[in-house]
Order: sequence, then C-alpha cells, then structure tokens
Amino acid sequence: MVIATELSTDGSDPRTRDRVVAAISERGPITAKALADALGLSAPGIRRHLDQLAASGLITSRTSASGKRGRGRPAREWVVSDQGHDYLPTGYDDLAADAVRFLAEAAGDDAVHAFATKRFAALERRYADEVAAAGDDPMERAAVLVAALRRDGYAASTRSVGGRDDIGIQLCQGHCPVQQVATEFPAFCDAETDAFARLLGVHVQRLATLAGGDHVCTTFIPTAAVTAAASDPQPGRPTR
Repeated sequence: MVIATELSTDGSDPRTRDRVVAAISERGPITAKALADALGLSAPGIRRHLDQLAASGLITSRTSASGKRGRGRPAREWVVSDQGHDYLPTGYDDLAADAVRFLAEAAGDDAVHAFATKRFAALERRYADEVAAAGDDPMERAAVLVAALRRDGYAASTRSVGGRDDIGIQLCQGHCPVQQVATEFPAFCDAETDAFARLLGVHVQRLATLAGGDHVCTTFIPTAAVTAAASDPQPGRPTR
C-alpha cells in the first residue's frame, strides 16, 4: 500500500483518509509528530486528520509507553481501531469464515489445521525463491519477506528491538487479510508463524496477533545466530 507524501489540507478527500489510516496501520502505534514527519504534514494538518478519523471511529489513541512529552503531559500514540480494520481492504469476507466453520463442523479441527497449513505452504512456495535470493542473513531475508507481504496487503514492516538489531528484529503486520478467520481459528496464525520460520531459516516467536486482540501482529526474528528452522516443524506459537 503506497502512502503519498502530499495530502489535501481540508481532510475531506476520501483518499486522504485512506492514506492516513494506511500509514497508521503500517507504522502504529505512532505519535502524531512521527506520523506528520512520515507523511510530510504540518502539526495542525495531521491533528485535523487524526481528529476526523478518531471521530469516525477508524482510529483510537492510547498513552505512549515510551515516556512523556512537553511539561509532563503523556504522549499519545495512534492505532487502527477494530472498525478501522474492517474499513481496510481485505481479501476475505463472511463467506470465508462460514466456509471454515463448515469445514470444522463437518471434518473437525484437524481438517482446519490441514487447510491452514496448506494455505500458508502455498504462500511459502510463492515467496521462497525471492527470499532465498537474499542470502543467509535473516535481516536481509526478512526485508524481502516484508516486501512480499506488503504486496499481498499485510501492511508489513520491520522494527529493531530496543534500538538494537544485533539481537533481533520484529516483523510487524498492521493489517491481516485473514484476521476475521484467524480470530476464530488460531490455526491460521500457527501456520503463518511456521511458514515465516521456514522462509527465514531461523526459529521465530509470535509475540502478538491482531486475531488475539492486539493492535499489530508481531513476530520476533533472532539475528544473533542463525538456527535452521527445518529441525523444528513448529518453531513458534502465537501468544493469544
């Protein structure tokens, strides 16, 4: 999802709303200042957009865990709300959820797990050559994986851990096209985590999921050492 660097000043353009929501989805939790810097907007301009989006229920704010801003006032960070996630484009709808429910009722949980595994195995095959071409460095492989996920609508990005990337990085997904199904059937989160581990060639750990009620899906990728993920068929499990 491409974010424009110039936005309308009155906030009335629907494309402006889409771009700001997309930026928060990709980068959130994010402060107004950081968002303004990312989009090339003035402080009053970004405040106007944020106020309108908050009033429409598409975004919500929370107190920053990173500290305070001027004169002791707590900084606020913005994230996409549940309503906002529904607003963002998705490749799945109620029909998909109904189909998986029917599969669970007709064939049991094992069938759902097999279906989820097969789906993400297809994603893995689609990305495999591209990721492998990045070499053995998990950071380089993660960068290629993020680019591939972004093409598929996952609003993916990588972030350092505590300002350092020599220990590990976090792969963050601010939007998930299968969130509606994964909320009810965590096997989809499990299968995705396993596919990431195999693609990256390291043991990864799922720290948070949108399906589990968090504001972003977060997967920890160790960079201190390369450990083959193939030795463990289930290298990481999401925290729910």
